[in-house]
Amino acid sequence: MTRRDYYEILEISRNASPEDIKRAYRRLALLFHPDRNPGNKEAEEKFKEASEAYSALADPEKRATYDRFGHEGLRGEGFQGFSGFDSSVFEGFEDILGNLFGFGDIFGGSSRRRRQSAQRGQDLVLEIELTLEEAATGAEKEIKLNRAGVCPSCRGSRLKPGTSKSVCPACQGRGQVMTQHGFFTLARTCSRCEGAGEIISHPCPDCRGTGRTREKRTLTVRIPEGVDDGSRLRLEHEGEPGDREGQRGDLYVVLKVAQHPFFQREENNLRCDVPVSFTQASLGATLEIPLLGGETELLKITPGAQTGDVIRVKGKGMPDLRSRRKGDLFVRVSVRTPDNLTHEEKSLLRQLAELRGEKPDQVDRSLPGRVKSRFHEGPH
Repeated sequence: MTRRDYYEILEISRNASPEDIKRAYRRLALLFHPDRNPGNKEAEEKFKEASEAYSALADPEKRATYDRFGHEGLRGEGFQGFSGFDSSVFEGFEDILGNLFGFGDIFGGSSRRRRQSAQRGQDLVLEIELTLEEAATGAEKEIKLNRAGVCPSCRGSRLKPGTSKSVCPACQGRGQVMTQHGFFTLARTCSRCEGAGEIISHPCPDCRGTGRTREKRTLTVRIPEGVDDGSRLRLEHEGEPGDREGQRGDLYVVLKVAQHPFFQREENNLRCDVPVSFTQASLGATLEIPLLGGETELLKITPGAQTGDVIRVKGKGMPDLRSRRKGDLFVRVSVRTPDNLTHEEKSLLRQLAELRGEKPDQVDRSLPGRVKSRFHEGPH
């Protein structure tokens, strides 16, 4: 029977590079692999054909022989195709197909064990609430964990003290079970030992073979200055223990900063409202205002201050988490109109109104004109 040209099978030119050959075979393997075409004999034959072509052209010496003498040249070297040679020729295919279908030695050519390696433990997340003062100045918080720990009796081995593991009878210690698919053998992770190659016949009675117990641990967490709501601190290796002697995961501490009754935070700046009396706003004043951390600051109110005026106090905001440089404090003036006036106070205010040409007992019709004038003036 006439056999097809290997270059034609892989759909490549005769001067194709080794990378071109590998890419072409991978494409065809993906297309015609029996796992993707169960029961399809035509696809299986095409997969065999592509694999045979790759086996010949991927080897520089075999390729040179094939280029000079064709199929007969390879036959002289004992190359018989899929009907007459051992599947060990496919041991080099693992880099192409090894992870393609979720198993290791796809052709079963290797007998080395594939046991599962150590696995890192899971991370833990814990939430801590802070005041704005603690976020500004830093703090130390004590936290208590109730987490999984390594069993002290078996030290995480899951074995009853004095016993040992035995070879898995299902996979004979290989960690894999071989199944026949047409002309080749597939290797899959053993479900009995989960790839470990060993089983535990006598589990530790204290942890019931889990290798884990619950443990209580107290940690002191240092909160740096300038943290914000939602900031996370990472404590290495304070999470859950890993499997097969893997290292512990990490502990993430999520910080929740409570709202402050006086200050509002905007990044590294602070804002607050300061009530000012009518006379203080009119004549000017100096007020003592509180700061975070218990300190105070003198704030100068200029004469004629209005509600909504903002006074900037430099360097009295929150510290930056990295540079420690502080933001600013922005104080918004809120003029408070006096109420519950005495007869004398009302009399004095009427005198003030007369001096300013105001008539509180009459309808003030000047506002539309002032607004219209403002429109004509435009923005300042």
